[in-house]
Amino acid sequence: MALLQISEPGQSPDPHQRRIAVGIDLGTTHSLVAAVRNGVAECLPDEQGRHILPSVVRYLPPGSAGAGRQIGFDALAAQVSDPANTFSSIKRLMGRKRADVVQVDQLPYTVLDRPGMATVVSVAGEKTPVEVSAEILATLRFRAEDTFDDDLFGAVITVPAYFDDAQRQATKDAAKLAGIHVLRLINEPTAAAIAYGLDHASEGVFAVYDLGGGTFDISILRLTRGVFEVVSTGGDSALGGDDYDRALLTWVLTQTGQTELMNTATPADRAVLLHTARQVKEALSACQDEKQTVAFDAMLSSGEVHFDVNPSNFADATAPLTARTMVAVRKALRDAGLTKADVQGVVLVGGSTRMPVVQRAVADYFAQAPLTNLNPDEVVALGAAIQANQLAGNNPDGDLLLLDVIPLSLGIETMGGLVERIVPRNSTIPTALAQDFTTYKDGQTALALHVVQGERDLVADCRSLARFELRGIPPMAAGAARIRVTFTIDADGLLSVSAKEQGTGIEARIDVKPSYGLSDEQIARMLQDSFTTAQADMQARAVVEARVDADRMIEATLSALRADADLLSAEEQADIARLMDTARQVASTSQVAADIEAATQALAKGTEPFAALRMNRGISRALAGTRIDAI
Repeated sequence: MALLQISEPGQSPDPHQRRIAVGIDLGTTHSLVAAVRNGVAECLPDEQGRHILPSVVRYLPPGSAGAGRQIGFDALAAQVSDPANTFSSIKRLMGRKRADVVQVDQLPYTVLDRPGMATVVSVAGEKTPVEVSAEILATLRFRAEDTFDDDLFGAVITVPAYFDDAQRQATKDAAKLAGIHVLRLINEPTAAAIAYGLDHASEGVFAVYDLGGGTFDISILRLTRGVFEVVSTGGDSALGGDDYDRALLTWVLTQTGQTELMNTATPADRAVLLHTARQVKEALSACQDEKQTVAFDAMLSSGEVHFDVNPSNFADATAPLTARTMVAVRKALRDAGLTKADVQGVVLVGGSTRMPVVQRAVADYFAQAPLTNLNPDEVVALGAAIQANQLAGNNPDGDLLLLDVIPLSLGIETMGGLVERIVPRNSTIPTALAQDFTTYKDGQTALALHVVQGERDLVADCRSLARFELRGIPPMAAGAARIRVTFTIDADGLLSVSAKEQGTGIEARIDVKPSYGLSDEQIARMLQDSFTTAQADMQARAVVEARVDADRMIEATLSALRADADLLSAEEQADIARLMDTARQVASTSQVAADIEAATQALAKGTEPFAALRMNRGISRALAGTRIDAI
């Protein structure tokens, strides 16, 4: 007798068949791919048994043997011998213009400014950061497919929490170029929390301190069984292990009286210096004795750089960088409405957290030893693999719920150059939030919408994301139309905006894909300015709002005069004209909201008799020809 195979909706009829889904940590210095095998998340090795893939790509001259490029360890080995064609830390260029990249002139390769995104120059031609990243992602994809001897269904790819819309879109574009179906983008600290939460069934408030090669993220998460809620997030997208290398190098050059060397060195010499700095940093991190020294010994074409460095020297040289991370930690706790005493555990993520100076700073601040149960290099990929396994439908009984947040507020420009926030920063995503707006002038048939990102009250102080128009609004009196603007943010943190006139159903929408991302300075400045300039912003907003109200009152008065000026004597008309002139003069020159409001109020009071006369005329016209008994 044949047996029927019964399966749940969306699952394969074959209970032994599963979709191959992986988690990918696309890092600044190295990348990994992980998958859930036999119920356990694990990183997938290459043929030599190595889990880590250096995030380095070298392009070879046309006609060279092989595929014309080297990826990973092969490219890393050529970083000193061929720095101009060997691209590392490419993640820092994703979705950026050249001017947005910190210390771009110190990179050993050439970066050009191009429309939309900076490019790098190689013997194989110009390459975008998306193309270079796609080479790394494709290598990880092939590793996964070779491991399972099957095609890849999809991947969850991690990004820094502070990646903005353009940087996230660039990451998705790189994955598409590599032939990878992106199941979801998730923030790196969130992925780490998934790995720790599921492996150890931890519950409570946790801080995830993620210091990678090129970025720093801090996230405050509330973990309960199966629910990962990101309460707040912060960090610095221009701070990572690479900066510790440069800080150590700068300190050594200062001690040896060669401070100009980084500016005058050839690309090859610069690569040697940075490579040596990284080796010394790693050696110092392994030192058990604070007085033990490690030789900084770099042989350059112009001579030798030699100096003995001990862990205490390294701590002094990099102290400002470590302090910057702790400033972000304190701010993230303030945003979450928590104190460090509320944090039950601190998770360290990223290879740079192996530095004792970092571990000590974190332990001292939170008064507890951070969690290091999982390999800090691998924990992000492991968490992404757990999420990918569930999204692929391989673990339908799993109770994982992931609640991420957006790092900066989103809103639209209103009259007077003000920002109306629709989605506040640290809002949980995915989400959809809406707000109703109306027209400013009589007969207005179109509405221009300007989407902005930032924490300030004035559009000039925020970053423009997109512009679009809603046309076909029926002519109505000012304020009569009802236009609902909806912001929809998907699970990847990507934004779409729609505007719909409620009466007619006319609608316009746009998927926000900025041409490039926020600069490193902009990210830090936007958040810092929202606090340091809060009082000034409130005053500026009040002035702009008062001016808008004055303009509306003047416009309404002019409209009334055009319709019913005959109700007034010449003297009364002159009095109203003087009040309008005063309101107009004060609104255009005064920087005090109270003065503008007083002038507007004076105009309103001075036109009250005129308004009464207009109302009487309107009533008379409405009742003309009507019998008393019919009323």
